[in-house]
Amino acid sequence: MIDRRQVLAGGLLAVSAVRPVFSAERFDAAATLASLTDAAASEPFHGALLVAGPGGKPRTAAVGFADIEAARPVMVDTPFGIASITKFITALAILKLVEAKVLSLDAPITAVLPGYRRDTGDKVTLAHLLSNTSGIPNGYIAAVKGDASLMSVDLPMGEAVRRYASGDLAFEPGEKFDYSLTNWILVRALVEAAAAAPFEEVISARVLRPLGLKHTARLLPSMIGPVAAPYRAIDPPSRNLQLSPAFATASGGYCSTVGDLHRLAVGVFDRRFLSPASMEALTTVRVSEQGYALGGRVKTLALGGAQRRFAWETGNSGGYKCLLAHGLDGGPTLVLLNNTNLSQKRVDEIAIAALNRGYGAA
Repeated sequence: MIDRRQVLAGGLLAVSAVRPVFSAERFDAAATLASLTDAAASEPFHGALLVAGPGGKPRTAAVGFADIEAARPVMVDTPFGIASITKFITALAILKLVEAKVLSLDAPITAVLPGYRRDTGDKVTLAHLLSNTSGIPNGYIAAVKGDASLMSVDLPMGEAVRRYASGDLAFEPGEKFDYSLTNWILVRALVEAAAAAPFEEVISARVLRPLGLKHTARLLPSMIGPVAAPYRAIDPPSRNLQLSPAFATASGGYCSTVGDLHRLAVGVFDRRFLSPASMEALTTVRVSEQGYALGGRVKTLALGGAQRRFAWETGNSGGYKCLLAHGLDGGPTLVLLNNTNLSQKRVDEIAIAALNRGYGAA
């Protein structure tokens, strides 16, 4: 097997030479990227990296293999599964539908799904679902534990809601946080019912095309090849592909590139893609102990002697571990896409250390 560290030394690490344009407060994108690549050299890391200073052009790097068995290297435009960063994209599409008065964050879900059980559905809102506080139990996981073959069985949307997302409330909506797939099965059902269109078409029309995300799409098994393969172990290589059934793709069913995710962050947070009301809804933390807002987290980090708020979108599914971080005061942006068994906790640690370097910490 080819040693990944030899790949680093042998020139498959590609770093752009574009000098970023700094805002009034200096952020060193080159030092941040150097911190990420230094960490990658000492971790079980294969993937793509991007850093951009506030208002600056991105610097990128590619490390290791997209396909270990074939020794096919990662390129900076290699797509990776983005797992729960999909939730953030879903939340953006919903906020655009709210702006168009097609959906409401605060109306009961029975307003859009009149066939849903009223004793619970009259209490649950779209905002509860997007913040994982609905109280609706995860019937899908319970069913799969009893019959693992159900993971490969797709269902019509209505049947998926009936089977997996219609249980008695485990707690009153808004009282607790439960990172449950059930919330996102219902989210997809609400989007399709309100927009009268397939979920993937709504995502493309409301988010991907307006923001110019040409390399972001639903991840299908046939796409592994152009998309980096995910691994549970790299020596010897062992793959770990976990794909969402169609009825659950609002939760974690997409793939993307570092370039597209940078465009996504800049378009949403720096270029007024959303209305002020939608932006406030997107970045208001609703579950303080989780830092969870709608479809993602907001972190406050001590960096460079100041407290700085970041949109902090993470994804963890099978062999894919990823992060999109963007400063809510106009940048910077950091994207990390990985296809190994590196833990999500370690991804966060690497990113925070790199941001500290960018703001001048030793």
